[in-house]
Amino acid sequence: MALEKLRIVPQDRNLSEVVALFNPTSYSISKSNEYQSHRRKELNAPLLSFVGGGSRTLNLQLFFDVTESSSSARGIGIFGGGGRPGASRDVREQTNKLVDLTRISRNSMRPPVCRIFWGSSRFANSDFPFTGVVSSLQQEFTFFDSSGTPLRANVTVSFTEFLGWGKDSEKDLRETDPDFTTRVVRRGDSLDSIAADVYGDPGGWRAIAEANNIDDPRSLEVGRSLRIPEVE
Repeated sequence: MALEKLRIVPQDRNLSEVVALFNPTSYSISKSNEYQSHRRKELNAPLLSFVGGGSRTLNLQLFFDVTESSSSARGIGIFGGGGRPGASRDVREQTNKLVDLTRISRNSMRPPVCRIFWGSSRFANSDFPFTGVVSSLQQEFTFFDSSGTPLRANVTVSFTEFLGWGKDSEKDLRETDPDFTTRVVRRGDSLDSIAADVYGDPGGWRAIAEANNIDDPRSLEVGRSLRIPEVE
């Protein structure tokens, strides 16, 4: 089975999808919560009150190289456009696909939201797919041809989790609502069989479909994690 590639898919269809030929060997996820401190002279530490949850941040270290063909390239995170015949000889034609993700759209008045896919999600609260916007981007060009054109680059990119209004906030509430549980789809499962199992009533499939934004109840991906809402 071929190794699944990391993909960065902009919500804006006018922007290019970025696909890794060689995946990073690691990534990092950070998450913080915000508290407000209240100091009192008679206490050795301030009292804390919870303000709200902070966004997760996904950090990736990526490597771009246009000096070698994709079959002989070494390293990690090498992206498309390697030294195949007719391929680009300026690595910026590849890194600029990420630069485009930092630019403000005139329609939304913010940088584009992206979905980062890597591997198969077999359980709830998996890191991928990750939905976010580029919060920082740093490029380091490390190798040049005789004319000074950059051929290799190390890129550090951070995506901050994006939670919009409407369906995004409803989805987040469902994920943190203790009245919801999850069920991983197994081969042969259908929505009505799952509803019969968890509710004792196959007619409860509509609640599961609505909770998971399923348009076609006859098509379920094996391994998908479904949110099972509580029904009265």
